Amino acid sequence: MPAIKYDTILKKLRKEIESGKYAFGEMLPSENRLTEKHNCSRNTVRRAVKVLSDEGYVQIVHGKGALVLYRNQDQALFSIEGVESMKEAARRNGLSLKTKVIRFSEITADSELSQKTGFEEGSSLYLVQRVRYLDGEAQIIDHNYFLKDVVHDLTEEIAESSVYDYMELNLGEVIMTTRRKYAVEKATALDRKYLDLNGYNCLAVVENQTFNKEGVQFEYTISRHRPDRFVFYQLSHRRKT
Repeated sequence: MPAIKYDTILKKLRKEIESGKYAFGEMLPSENRLTEKHNCSRNTVRRAVKVLSDEGYVQIVHGKGALVLYRNQDQALFSIEGVESMKEAARRNGLSLKTKVIRFSEITADSELSQKTGFEEGSSLYLVQRVRYLDGEAQIIDHNYFLKDVVHDLTEEIAESSVYDYMELNLGEVIMTTRRKYAVEKATALDRKYLDLNGYNCLAVVENQTFNKEGVQFEYTISRHRPDRFVFYQLSHRRKT
């Protein structure tokens, strides 16, 4: 089956679970029913349900089907396992998002920046600093480095909308993998200048290295989050060795 068919089924099932159509403790419809409903193959349904299991929405129970584990209060603002844009995260959480670009420039990676970001020395990069307003509050500041060879012709207007949308819809790029590091750091002068910190003196900091389908790193980002809104849930599976 084409990838779009699988994506459509996955998104529809995820939305139906989040809306409460399939509530916590209930079973999803059987593979046969889902196959008939979506006019697709059994493997396509299994693939969509497997992703829901990996995301913590359901648990696959042998011989019974998929048990819904999702509860509305468990919804995380940010995805730990998936790769999603800020625009997608805000939409998923029903929040209004406004992005303000406070710096947009073109730079060349020196040896120090190369070691920090993972880009080769001499790489041409876009440096973009963006403040993210969620429901009117400045809660996140992003320091983005994008590889010009991949994210070419980037503009400030695109950066204020969605770089990932631009890459996927306009450039035909496939965004595949993100490597993340999490830390807590003291607020900087820049944080205090642009963010509504509400008395907090530290931030949750996420470093991302993101790769396309060819395995080329096209992004390095440091996202600095106000800690009271940095919440995530993760489903873990016990594996015996």
